[in-house]
Amino acid sequence: MKTGALRQILLITDGCSNTGEDPIAMAALAKEQGITINVIGVMEKDIIDEQGLTEIEGIALSGGGVSQVVYSQQLSQTVQMVTRKAMTQTLQGVVNRELQQILGGGNTVEDLPPDKRGEVMEVVDELGETVELNVLILVDTSASMKHKLPTVKEALLDLSLSLNARAGENRFSVFVFPGKRNDVEKLLDWTPKLESLTSIFAKLTTGGMTPTGPALREALTYFKKKRSLRSLLSGDDESFIEESV
Repeated sequence: MKTGALRQILLITDGCSNTGEDPIAMAALAKEQGITINVIGVMEKDIIDEQGLTEIEGIALSGGGVSQVVYSQQLSQTVQMVTRKAMTQTLQGVVNRELQQILGGGNTVEDLPPDKRGEVMEVVDELGETVELNVLILVDTSASMKHKLPTVKEALLDLSLSLNARAGENRFSVFVFPGKRNDVEKLLDWTPKLESLTSIFAKLTTGGMTPTGPALREALTYFKKKRSLRSLLSGDDESFIEESV
């Protein structure tokens, strides 16, 4: 079964976008390009407004991913859970498409007899441990996130430790929005290790607008740059196109 690399965007934010294009439309574009968008809404003192909640859910739904609203103290386990859940969901989508080709019609894992269903889910679990995973992390650094950034940093380091226990390769990159000069700023280029965030996060400044849509657009562009460079070197574009839900 050919799955290529799973490509995810993990968006961590606490509020509504208020400048640039519609982030829900950008999420739909990402899904078309085989990139899953997962969103974690960071809440403090029970405060997250209805508009923010609607946007968080809408981005994940359009992006074929998972959304979760969480208190900052539960952020670490949530980041790991959302990343894993989205990976399983994506792989299950790949398996369902394979089943439809083999069995015809609209057959999915749920339509199989219990013993066969168990065998298929074992395959999904195994793929989850071995498939290459590329996660581009987008962190909201608008003013209201100032006190949450240390928690975000710890959550990302925990995510790195958790995923590095897998047999498959992991690659991470980290962008923040708004950046110092532009809507979005790259903090970390593609790397298997997130440890270098420790020194970078301490220097981050917060403030400004919340350009979530432009940040997602830049993330999509960055995935394209990565794929085009690798395909140029290998002469094989197909192997870097994700099979997505």
